[in-house]
Amino acid sequence: MTTHESDVKDTAAASKIWRSWQENLILMAIALVLAFAIRTFIAEPRYIPSDSMLPTLHTGDRLVVEKISYRFHPPQTGDIVVFQPPEELQRRGYPQDQAFIKRVIGQPGETVSVAGGKVYLDGKALAEDYIAEPANSPYSPHTVPEGEFFVMGDNRNDSNDSRYWGFLPQKYIIGRATFRFWPLNRIGFI
Repeated sequence: MTTHESDVKDTAAASKIWRSWQENLILMAIALVLAFAIRTFIAEPRYIPSDSMLPTLHTGDRLVVEKISYRFHPPQTGDIVVFQPPEELQRRGYPQDQAFIKRVIGQPGETVSVAGGKVYLDGKALAEDYIAEPANSPYSPHTVPEGEFFVMGDNRNDSNDSRYWGFLPQKYIIGRATFRFWPLNRIGFI
């Protein structure tokens, strides 16, 4: 084999390796763009850091938060929403990137109150089979303003929620908790 033939073979092999690397880099770039787009606009994983949603969600649960449906309709009573801390919580020192998770209890125009351990919506007691225990402190009737929601944790007596910091503006809602993927023995839709 001549030097020229050897150089041609080496160049062809290097070109083949470079094309392979280019293909892999393009695939990795596409995967990163897709992952970013999905996390930003469609769904993202979240970790439950506290007991405020017991018994529905436990500390350490990992969830998928769906972000699309609230672009077409507002949160509904009973939805479990993940949200950034509203301004009142930010003033109290909670960082803007810390996510909270609570259940929607009242929608705009509805009146929420707590008395005798029961939560009332427009004067009617809610049937809440998902709570850890009845609320041990009263909350006088308040009407939810337009564009805002009243949220509470399922662990009523260990939850930093709308009773303490006010209504949740919709603009702070990230999405709806839909699926628990960890721990494996509790996997399933929420």
